[in-house]
Amino acid sequence: MYSALLAFHSFTRWLVLLSLCLSIFIAYRGWKLQKEFTNFHQYLSIGTAGIAIIQLCLGLGLYFLSPIVHFFLQNFSNAVHQRYFRFFGMEHSIMMIVSVSIIVFGSFQSTKTKNHTEKHKKLFIWFSLALFLILISIPWDFSPYISRPYIRPFDF
Repeated sequence: MYSALLAFHSFTRWLVLLSLCLSIFIAYRGWKLQKEFTNFHQYLSIGTAGIAIIQLCLGLGLYFLSPIVHFFLQNFSNAVHQRYFRFFGMEHSIMMIVSVSIIVFGSFQSTKTKNHTEKHKKLFIWFSLALFLILISIPWDFSPYISRPYIRPFDF
């Protein structure tokens, strides 16, 4: 169960990044070219938030099943001083919760605004901030501190 959830979480990361980058690109274009904010833009915004929420739910499931997090919580006073355990026990999860909250908030804020250009601008700003936080909080394969493969295989 844990390894399948971990692989699915790893795969879904790319969907989040893809939908977020697409949303940011389209919002930037709509903002700068002063395009109308159509139903497509609204559905893309809501879809991006939905994918991010699914990813967060998978991550929270992993959080409670993870042996790394279990060790972190059981040995908090020592583990908090070790980068590897602190990253998965605290940093990654907190930053991702904040990032998904920003995505949902940005999507919601764009629906409340009347001006089409402002809707695009708000989406661009909020989604860009969330993307930045996500990118610095992913355990990339190239990271010198915490490294994970780009895609995990499904081991059943």
